[in-house]
Amino acid sequence: MQKFKPQYRRLLFIDRKIKECKYPNCVSLAREWEVSDKTIQRDIEYLRDQLDAPIGYDHLKRGFFYTEPSFSLPAISISESDLFSVCVAQTVLSQFRNTPLFRKLSSVFEKIRDALPDKTTIHPSWMSERILVFPEPATCVNAGIWDTLAKALRDNHCVSITHARAGNRGSESNQRTVDPYYLVSYKGEWYLSSYCHFRKAIRTFAISRITKATILDESFSIPAGMTRQKMFGDQFGIIWKDKFHKVRIRFAPEIAPYIRERQWHPLQKIKDLRDGGLILEFTTNHLNEVKDWVLSWGPNATVLGPLPLVDKVCQNLKQAAANYRGRG
Repeated sequence: MQKFKPQYRRLLFIDRKIKECKYPNCVSLAREWEVSDKTIQRDIEYLRDQLDAPIGYDHLKRGFFYTEPSFSLPAISISESDLFSVCVAQTVLSQFRNTPLFRKLSSVFEKIRDALPDKTTIHPSWMSERILVFPEPATCVNAGIWDTLAKALRDNHCVSITHARAGNRGSESNQRTVDPYYLVSYKGEWYLSSYCHFRKAIRTFAISRITKATILDESFSIPAGMTRQKMFGDQFGIIWKDKFHKVRIRFAPEIAPYIRERQWHPLQKIKDLRDGGLILEFTTNHLNEVKDWVLSWGPNATVLGPLPLVDKVCQNLKQAAANYRGRG
């Protein structure tokens, strides 16, 4: 595959132009591809000498043509492991099925598959039957809204958005002017992390609830401190808050092995206990998300700190117990 990397796209371009029977030459090809005439000449020689392309030159029409019209360039060489990786990646794309990304990236994968050599020893179709990805329930994203926000991110332009509250796409919408910093996929939803001019602070908007987006003439720059690592290095959530908390959670011996085998936070620390349990420590500003995670472990997880997180968990447990009062 190495020999195709430096110039393969250009060779495909030259091949297509010759097949159009317009008799291109080095000058016209170089002008269209924006390279030198000598570069095209070397490509033509490579096609002839290395790939056995039957290229002829018509002196009357001053251009190249194929002396064998049925000639085709060899497909990109790809190993079985490479093909496996490509097909698994295509399967993982199902997580983005409700966004414009799915359609565009699926098209790219189809082009890769179409370029595979006939001698490939495995066929991609079996993978859709034997390799499964269960995506999280996802919201639907308006393609026009997505493209507008993506363009604003690319060009660092402010955006005027209309954002509806959950379950209310009508009268309870808010119009905001924002500086779009990042598009973030999190638990089945795409979010716009941005600086809100009205709130004078970082705010996160669910893209599925943005009903209108207009790019403004005003541009912006992301502050140096708002790096992706600082804003999203914490894996427990994406809602930005200024205050950080040191979290300590004790896990019972029954589930301690499951906690040990995963990285729940990039800067986590684990302290083993004599009874086989453990204490997990990390710093975060996403207490609500951590609260939900702790509750998912039931009685096997106990929050030791901070106090605001302890209070959140206790309050939720009391409310949940109240729902079942008199039924036990």
